[in-house]
Amino acid sequence: MKNLRVLVVDDEDNMRRVLEIMLSRRGYRTLSAANGRAAFELLSSQSVDLVISDLRMPEMTGIELLRKLREAGNEVPLVMITAQGSIESAVEAMRLGACDYLLRPFDVETLDLAISRVFSVREMIQQKDYLRAQLDHAWEGLVGTSPAMQQVRTQIAQVAPTRASVLLTGETGTGKEVVARAIHRASPRRERLFVPVNCAAIPAEMLESELFGHEKGAFTGALRQHIGKFELADQGTIFLDEITEMPVTLQSKLLRVLQDGRVERLGGEQSIELDVRVIAATNRRPADAIRDARLREDLYFRLNVFAIDLPPLRERREDIPGLVRHFIALHTQAEARGPMPGISAQALDHLRAYAWPGNVRELGNTIERALILSGGQTLDVPHFPLEAARRASAPRDAADTPLDLRLEPAVEALEIRLIREALRQAGGSKARAAQLLQISERSVWYKLKKYGLGSDAAGP
Repeated sequence: MKNLRVLVVDDEDNMRRVLEIMLSRRGYRTLSAANGRAAFELLSSQSVDLVISDLRMPEMTGIELLRKLREAGNEVPLVMITAQGSIESAVEAMRLGACDYLLRPFDVETLDLAISRVFSVREMIQQKDYLRAQLDHAWEGLVGTSPAMQQVRTQIAQVAPTRASVLLTGETGTGKEVVARAIHRASPRRERLFVPVNCAAIPAEMLESELFGHEKGAFTGALRQHIGKFELADQGTIFLDEITEMPVTLQSKLLRVLQDGRVERLGGEQSIELDVRVIAATNRRPADAIRDARLREDLYFRLNVFAIDLPPLRERREDIPGLVRHFIALHTQAEARGPMPGISAQALDHLRAYAWPGNVRELGNTIERALILSGGQTLDVPHFPLEAARRASAPRDAADTPLDLRLEPAVEALEIRLIREALRQAGGSKARAAQLLQISERSVWYKLKKYGLGSDAAGP
């Protein structure tokens, strides 16, 4: 609770001064007002974290101040000070939204306790609201048993218990936020907030305020104090997605925050000490981003304490059946569609043969569309028009279509087609299929496992 600002409102000079001294000695910054009207005018132009107000004052009482603040939409916490004979008024103040009240005379311990209760409740409310906003991400988890995903799980287990910064790289849709959340859940910070920030989705002129916050009046339109994402993530984890899309000028300020462990709100005069675990991600190659002046080299070194590179879906095709079941269950439950439909072997083969340029995200969207098309029936090849979608997105003039020079996906797709056809002609016999393919039976079994084709790989 360091650097918090408290407004003391009391018409008695001595009482006001005593409260200011008590609060200052405990690390709070104080402002003061001699009556409710002066306090209301001050709060119209400045932000504070707490108001401690006397109940009975000339011009405007504490009750009237509280009522006007709430009518103006100002939800600043307020603690009322009252004499023994004004308990009914104190109860009225609580009904209007006061957080607590203190009976005169009170000691330092009583004041400390009241303030601690106010900020504890406020912090709980902030976390509850934020966590509620994140519930739509609760289903996210790591799915897959391929060697590549086993390696990712091992890396998560290694880095999660530490304080180290993590840099996640990988193509769009490979699940970088899923991994970031997994690191947070496996860390000692799991009870605190996980705060994701998509640096590419926030306009550059607003990103600094979103990250570091601002004081009321810091710029045109700053009508009230705003707590930044770094403050919100104190003691927890902040996830900076698409870090290479952050303006380079802002990257220098981010670097200083990471080095010093302190943040300063826009328009503020005090730096705020924080303890935040940083996980960053990009779908660009860091070396290319540095070369293209999209990523500061010093910031890269600061973030790249521990790196995890996420494999594209085409390199872990054996995970596709598990991911398909995951997305079928997810979307069936979300839409309350009733019993979970199955999927045919031919449809699974169809999905495994596709290159998935959009990776796991594209697969999830494809399954959701197929569930709509199937009407609750078993998912089959016609429910996955992948080739049609690819043709629809291609240029009409084939001469203008750039040739995809990636050899590995092309070879994999061709091998899958040939294996399926050989098994079909061989009536499912692996030995006969090996002869047709002019490879060993052992190689057939290896490729069936590699591509996740299973024993039912023969086409119709």
